[in-house]
Amino acid sequence: QVQLLESGGGSVQAGGSLRLSCAASGGTSSYGNMGWFRQPPGKEREFVAAIRWRGGSLHYADSVKGRFTISRDKDKNTLYLQMNSLKPEDTAVYYCAADPRGILSSIRTPGDYDYWGQGTQVTVSS
Repeated sequence: QVQLLESGGGSVQAGGSLRLSCAASGGTSSYGNMGWFRQPPGKEREFVAAIRWRGGSLHYADSVKGRFTISRDKDKNTLYLQMNSLKPEDTAVYYCAADPRGILSSIRTPGDYDYWGQGTQVTVSS
């Protein structure tokens, strides 16, 4: 059983930065695919970014490419999301997720992730 705990959300003005962290525990030492998703108010959960835990390949939604950076610290079992040049449309609850199977073709699909954190609120004001 994998447990995920996000931190680092908050309120920031447009153009500002935030760094989210996701501490993973339990399960195996390899978490397959790990990703960040977000759910804006009144909308469906959407893909933000993901990383292959072992190989380190990075994947981004077009809406955040060039502004957000996903990374991981394998020694600390921690996933990060550095968010720069934030926009009001980035306002959402951000979730960390893990898919131990690590299937590349499903890395952007929320339904293929087995484990989720509780979410952390990010609010960007104009």
